[in-house]
Amino acid sequence: MTGNGREDETRVRLLDAAGEIFSCKGYQAATVREITKVAKANLAAIHYHFGSKDRLYQAVLEHAHREACRRFPPDMGLPPGADAKARLYAYVRALLLRLRDKSRHAWLNRLMAREMAEPSPNLSLVVERCLAPSSAVLRDIVAELLGPGAEPLAVARHAQSVVGQCRHFVLDGPVLERLYPDCDPRQGGVEEIARHIVRFSLAAFGCPGARDFVPPILEPVCGDAL
Repeated sequence: MTGNGREDETRVRLLDAAGEIFSCKGYQAATVREITKVAKANLAAIHYHFGSKDRLYQAVLEHAHREACRRFPPDMGLPPGADAKARLYAYVRALLLRLRDKSRHAWLNRLMAREMAEPSPNLSLVVERCLAPSSAVLRDIVAELLGPGAEPLAVARHAQSVVGQCRHFVLDGPVLERLYPDCDPRQGGVEEIARHIVRFSLAAFGCPGARDFVPPILEPVCGDAL
């Protein structure tokens, strides 16, 4: 293995270890000593690869978001020129899959929840680099569905209502199981929940034929069950 290969391997171990620790303890309580211990790296490694704890935290979030969007892109492989309804379905399905991801970056959702509850000094950068690009995609879809002249506030509220539904079905799963013991609202898996959210949202947007929406055929993804 080359020296560069070893350096890259150390960097990845630091990112993974930091993600787990930041998500469990929060930015303030996490220490570089603990991170380097878990990553089996020396204390100087964080400064060498990232420069500081702040920049490591930023790199962790960017790395995890980039990987999540690579695995579950907002368009889910739709061809160019797909209509807004199909793009909304693809976006919702991708978001549901990212929220329920159980891969090695599963700590991303815990970390983001902690960031929202206990904002670190890096919140503005997190929003700018990680959340804003995806949010812009959804706002463009919603604006097209609402039609010409839609007020920015209406676009923002409708877009966040879509996101809120996705988060509720995934993150509130343990509560839903207990509220509806004989009829889990999540039955049918990701595809069925995505179809429901899109039909419900299209109706709220005032789109004709909302209840008859038929999802586009997308590539299957392993683990579509919620």
